[in-house]
Amino acid sequence: MPTMDRQLVWHKVADKDLLPEGRVTTVQAGDHSIALTHVEGQYSALCNRCPHQGGPMGEGTIEKGVLRCPWHGWDFDPITGKSPGGFEDGGLHKYELEEREDGIYVGIEEEVPHVRSTSDVMAETMVNWGIKHVWGMVGHSNLGMADALRRQEEAGKLSFYGIRHEGAAAFAASAYGKLTGKPAACFTIAGPGATNLMTGLYDAKVDRSPLLALTGQVDTQVLGPGAFQEVDLAGAFNDVAGWKQTVLNGSKYAELVNLAMKNAILQREVSALILPNEVQELDAPEGAEAGGPQGRLTPLTISPPAEALAEAIEKIKQAKRPLIVLGHGARFHAEAIIQFAEKIDAAMVTTFKGKGIVSDHHPLGGGVLGRSGTPIASWLMNEADLLIVIGASFSNHTGISSYKETIQIDFDPMHLGKFHSVSTPVWGEIGVTVKLLEEALPAAELNMAGDVAARWKIWREEKQRRLKDDRGKGLSASLVFDALNRHVPEDAIMAVDVGNNTYSYGRYFEASGQQAVLMSGYLGSIGFGLPAAMGAWAATTEEGSPWQGRKVVSISGDGGFGQYMMELLTAVKYNMNICHFLLHNAQLGKISKEQRAGEFPVWKTDLQNPNFAEYAELCGAMGLRVTNAAEMEEATQKALAHQGPALVEIMTDAELV
Repeated sequence: MPTMDRQLVWHKVADKDLLPEGRVTTVQAGDHSIALTHVEGQYSALCNRCPHQGGPMGEGTIEKGVLRCPWHGWDFDPITGKSPGGFEDGGLHKYELEEREDGIYVGIEEEVPHVRSTSDVMAETMVNWGIKHVWGMVGHSNLGMADALRRQEEAGKLSFYGIRHEGAAAFAASAYGKLTGKPAACFTIAGPGATNLMTGLYDAKVDRSPLLALTGQVDTQVLGPGAFQEVDLAGAFNDVAGWKQTVLNGSKYAELVNLAMKNAILQREVSALILPNEVQELDAPEGAEAGGPQGRLTPLTISPPAEALAEAIEKIKQAKRPLIVLGHGARFHAEAIIQFAEKIDAAMVTTFKGKGIVSDHHPLGGGVLGRSGTPIASWLMNEADLLIVIGASFSNHTGISSYKETIQIDFDPMHLGKFHSVSTPVWGEIGVTVKLLEEALPAAELNMAGDVAARWKIWREEKQRRLKDDRGKGLSASLVFDALNRHVPEDAIMAVDVGNNTYSYGRYFEASGQQAVLMSGYLGSIGFGLPAAMGAWAATTEEGSPWQGRKVVSISGDGGFGQYMMELLTAVKYNMNICHFLLHNAQLGKISKEQRAGEFPVWKTDLQNPNFAEYAELCGAMGLRVTNAAEMEEATQKALAHQGPALVEIMTDAELV
């Protein structure tokens, strides 16, 4: 019978002839899952969840007059729902049922107002801290938190993107953090869902991208003995997460999220919250309030120590050929750094992770330094008598000379002199420090622009010569990136993968200075490109953000795209405005190259591929295939103009990189 003062709402669940005699099936009445039985001419509507292990009763069987649970064989009366034999487990709840002329109806009590849960408190706190996007997969051990996230999305406070592999969720969140400097979240179930995050979480860890990982966990009462999908997630996250915590019954739910977010933002690291299944659905404590950043964050605009600043000023005054090296950490301070460089007449180069911070057409811009770089940058490094390294970490791939006099500026004191001692380490917020240097230094005229222009002339003439390279085995990388140079929007966000395609991008693509470039820097993880583009695209949907409405372009080889190619379906599902350029050479080209260089035989680097353009069309995206130089121009323009996901598959020569 209905509870006093609560009316029944009737739902048609089946036609009269749907269910044969002696059978059970699952039907839906509003939000309620029902086991509908038909025995001896009588219908009954029972709760679809076994009271013991939660088995789906609608998937069970009716044998010898009893309804049997499909999970553990427990029997119930198929009409009353009672357990035979006098067991006091409560049996299965029986719903009101009516047979009407047009079918079978089940009466469900009017929904009671939602009771705020612990997950609601945590989700509200995340939103207050600025979480706008969550990538993940809903599953059986995270349903309570998923429902709280649903409520936040329906209120217009965040967007949730259901992905096809949890690794893509972590990469997307990592890329969003790299682009914006703000954290996003990834969301999974316990066990394999959580472990699938690891590569993307390590990408965020080593590239200092703020990120919040939310994972389900098995019920706390079965932790320890080895329950289904039980993994020691606190132990698993021990290295990758700078801060982690399992949420327990009685925890300070908002405060745990406050701490997770504060660590992610201030330390620029991964924070992880582990959510046991039953804790997610507990009623929130009476009067529980959501948290937020008010009074929890300090401005980071700290000035450097006076003695370090004075020493740096003197060194710059004496330099005849200063060179500024910009790393990824300088990306939010480009305007101030360029103004500083122009005043002291210093050439500027970037690390590969810093590509795009300075335009390759700026009179003092020398492009990328290192293995993925330009001969302009390496020449400038060789000629420099003072290095001013800003927001870079001296990776061995970068090619920053360790023996030259060096001023290093960084917001993190642990990054100063990380790999070797430097002449003058300067700890301070980059924008503040650069402004102080500019104000203290006189203008200089060293004719660095003349040297930069001369070296660019030599390199651009060489690139023009390489456009003619053709062995009849596919397009050259120089030709591919020549087309992209001319047609990619000047303010595009570009996500690149790893491999020869990425080295060629660093070498041949000339950045406008307005483009943002995303890559898996220190981890160098294959497969980063497309999921990163999804993370970047989310930022373009934010009203009033500097990324709003920008085109997202991703680049990969066939090996990298193959890692997460199913995420093209995700891009289609959410109509993401992403244009992906896929350089197809049917091999792991960079590894083949390394095998040959090491005098190893080329072995197991060949790839069996489909027609990726046709695959894109099957997914619902635009798919174009380029097999010769004449097709490149039109395909590039057409794909970039497309509003939605597009893929350009370019058949390339693995040797012409």
